[in-house]
Amino acid sequence: MEDGKTTAFAGGASQRSRSVESFKVMDVLERANELQSQGRDVLHCEVGQPESGAPATVAAAAVEALTGPPRQVMGYTDAFGLLQLRENIRQHYLKKYDGLSSEDIDTSRIVVTTGSSGGFLLTFTACFDTGDTVAIASSGYPCYRNILGALGCELANVGINNEFKITATELKEEIERRREMGEKSIKGLILSSPSNPTGSMLTPDELKGLCQLCDEESIRFISDEIYHGISYGKEEATALAYSKNAIVINSFSKYYSMSGWRLGWMVIPKDLIDPINCLQQNMFINAPTISQTAALKCWDKETIAELEKHVEKYRASRSIILDELSAFSELDPANIAPADGGFYVYVDLGENNVAPGLGSVAMCKALLEEENVAFTPGNDFEDPSGNLGDRRFRISYAGGIETAKRAMERFYKFWPTWMERVQAAR
Repeated sequence: MEDGKTTAFAGGASQRSRSVESFKVMDVLERANELQSQGRDVLHCEVGQPESGAPATVAAAAVEALTGPPRQVMGYTDAFGLLQLRENIRQHYLKKYDGLSSEDIDTSRIVVTTGSSGGFLLTFTACFDTGDTVAIASSGYPCYRNILGALGCELANVGINNEFKITATELKEEIERRREMGEKSIKGLILSSPSNPTGSMLTPDELKGLCQLCDEESIRFISDEIYHGISYGKEEATALAYSKNAIVINSFSKYYSMSGWRLGWMVIPKDLIDPINCLQQNMFINAPTISQTAALKCWDKETIAELEKHVEKYRASRSIILDELSAFSELDPANIAPADGGFYVYVDLGENNVAPGLGSVAMCKALLEEENVAFTPGNDFEDPSGNLGDRRFRISYAGGIETAKRAMERFYKFWPTWMERVQAAR
């Protein structure tokens, strides 16, 4: 500023930041919270946030660490995290999963991260350069797409099969298609099992097949396993059992009910230890020390007993939603994802239950405004080059049994009015 005159700043937001879409579920949450602040009885079935909060033992450990005596300093930890926490994670793998030996997993390969989001950023930065092609599921967690895009990576959207999964079959088809078309080869694949948003879960044989194909094709497989522990009768498997090159990302947010504590972990191959250590030191220093300290209690018997009760509640809520959806005669059961694990049900409305301008985005908006029920439209999760995003929607049942029951009652009441609008517009 000179002589009272203001010079317009010539800068602005980067092209990288402009390329990142909003996380739509957070937009829905913002509007739902706004309505709730007005006194509306809003039922939250949009976000994957457990209603329970952190286990009692974990919360007590945090209080004790902060208040003492003696009061802990809560200073920096090693970049990879508290050694005792990493050892606890190691023991967790050895006890939970078949096919792992003590030689397969070492604390030097375990990185405690700032949530799984920190793990994604570290992994993508360590493994891929600008212009590299990374494969993702055509129906998947939107932050994969957005973070990779911000880093300048190109995406290969691999279509899911009729079980809402990607297996070695689907990945191989995409690899061969790209070769025939002369397109760039795939450098990486990130996949969640159980999946967000579909809830589908790979069998151990399917996961093994993917790991083997990725190793054969020199594709870095990133296995997002943050919903492990929340499954309904099917066997969970970890990519660590099938590949020494895979990266596993997990989190304390879902099964451990610690979403706001911003704590996760990775198990990485030996060749990435030094690069990820340097990145962690510069990007995050370390994951929150108070969260790490409290998380030492996560595998105590008392803690696990509390967490398993949460899983039983999720199981009951899941049954309520699936049973209620079966009463919607217009919905094809084949268009409802299997919900093998996690706490989501993913639904495709089908061609006959939408009309121009009246897809899942409009439906979710109307349901929230008219019935105070928050669902998430599928445009948050689907390949933006297709049209399935405005046909699909996700229901989260992380919010408790009563919330699931009341939400489905309101949805069932709303449905005939929705169909009337669709028929009038067709």
